[in-house]
Amino acid sequence: MELSKTFKSYILCPPYLPKHSGRHNHQICLVSMNGCQGYNTTTPVETIETRRLPPVLTHALAIDSLTSAIFDIKCNPPPFASGVIRLEVPVEQKIDAIEWLNSQHNHLLPRCFFGRNQSFDPQTVSNTDHNNVNGNGNCNINSQSSRVKLVSVAGVGAAVFFRHVHPFSLNDWRAIRRFLSKKCPLLHAYGAIRFDSSPYIVSEWEPFGSFYFMIPQVELDELDRSSIIAATVAWDDALFWTYRKAIAALEATMSQISTIILGSQDLFPYTLKGRITHVPNRKSWDTAVSQALQMINKEDSTLTKVVLARRSQIHTTTYINPLIWLARFKVDGGNAYQFFLQPPESPAFIGNTPENLFHRSELKIRSEALAGTRARGRTESLDLQIGYDLLSSYKDHNEFAIVRDCIRRKLEDICSCVSVKPTKALRKLPRVQHLYACLTGTLQSEDDEFRILTSLHPTPAVCGFPMEEAMVLIKKTENFDRGMYAGPIGWFGGGESEFAVGIRSALVDKSHGAFIYAGTGIVEGSDSYLEWEELELKISQFMKLMKEDEVCQESTI
Repeated sequence: MELSKTFKSYILCPPYLPKHSGRHNHQICLVSMNGCQGYNTTTPVETIETRRLPPVLTHALAIDSLTSAIFDIKCNPPPFASGVIRLEVPVEQKIDAIEWLNSQHNHLLPRCFFGRNQSFDPQTVSNTDHNNVNGNGNCNINSQSSRVKLVSVAGVGAAVFFRHVHPFSLNDWRAIRRFLSKKCPLLHAYGAIRFDSSPYIVSEWEPFGSFYFMIPQVELDELDRSSIIAATVAWDDALFWTYRKAIAALEATMSQISTIILGSQDLFPYTLKGRITHVPNRKSWDTAVSQALQMINKEDSTLTKVVLARRSQIHTTTYINPLIWLARFKVDGGNAYQFFLQPPESPAFIGNTPENLFHRSELKIRSEALAGTRARGRTESLDLQIGYDLLSSYKDHNEFAIVRDCIRRKLEDICSCVSVKPTKALRKLPRVQHLYACLTGTLQSEDDEFRILTSLHPTPAVCGFPMEEAMVLIKKTENFDRGMYAGPIGWFGGGESEFAVGIRSALVDKSHGAFIYAGTGIVEGSDSYLEWEELELKISQFMKLMKEDEVCQESTI
């Protein structure tokens, strides 16, 4: 089977309708407002605040507390035409964010997840004195507060979403920033941007547009030892989304939040049966690599590297729960980002990427260079030998140096005090190992965040070098739409932002299979057979759930 070819378009519509309204469920509004439709993207909304409620013992009590607080703010609307109010309830028990998300059964609502192994490295949040709450529900920050680690975030519903078919622009970035503030450190917009700015978007990627971001209506923040349950209401009269409509939409989402959290037994064990096809197939892959090498080896060519990708489609009649894969990634992920993004009534874009694009904390920028791939050894001595071979490989060093030096130059164009430490090391993951470098710098202004994002993407690790020549060859060679694969995925915040590169990823439809994406860098000395084997290695984390005797490989274009 193929992924669904038809997806519903996004519209601005009234708040969620109750079941007794006489309308069918599929007619109920699934989104609140598109923040990119505003005429004024430079002015922040009039008020942004976090109201922290007293801590509770369980998730169910937190939902009760939020429900009461939402009723209170409904009866006492603020005197502003636009704003964001985030309600937070600390929960003393630690709740697994993926298990929480898996327990929310209304898949018509937009959903998201973002985490990095055991923590957002180096993201931390302030631990406030939750008992110090004033009469308006606002919490005064304890100046002696400690720091706690944010492990992962899961969200359901969109207080405000940001989507358009035109390429992501400075005005779009400003539209998102309107709804964020340093005063609310956990208020984030989660989403992704396409790999390229092509005006043609195939059907399976249509719900994402050229970019898609959402500020969740209801959110679980999984901390290292506890949790936070939050609800967010956002409104803007200029966008025809009033406070009354926003509250009604939040109430409708809250009514669908399950107070019972399913355990890990509902995620494991799990196997899939089906067949797999590749675009390109092996013969076409050999041809594409040969053409790329001919281009690289031309005397008058400036092209030194191009990253060619493959789309592998799993055809199955078995329901694929993308959160099954996500849970496995979290267990096996090593030092990698796990992500999940699903607009309403669309496939889910998921992945387990080791590659950081950038992390911003105030004016500090951190980025990573990653290239070259080897499998892990079955024994410690074999693993050390494989790592040594990777470090000493001339071909892999050239591929890695192109990525590292390109990122360094781009940081130097925007940042001061750029440093590269280490200059080359091994990044070991559960199944693979890569060459790695860490780069840091300092922005002149926080407004330079957009310049960093658009300058660093696409890196030579997912496109090639020079970027313009590599992109031309990619569009000429690849017979599929990368969509959000290899694009930036992460979150914007008031004082911090963090983006990874959406590789080692898949687009999963709830009933019709999945597209799995992987790419490999072609440089002088590349061998098409070895590069194909590298693609197989990179998708192995997905294929782990497939029964080996049930996997049937077929050829396609």
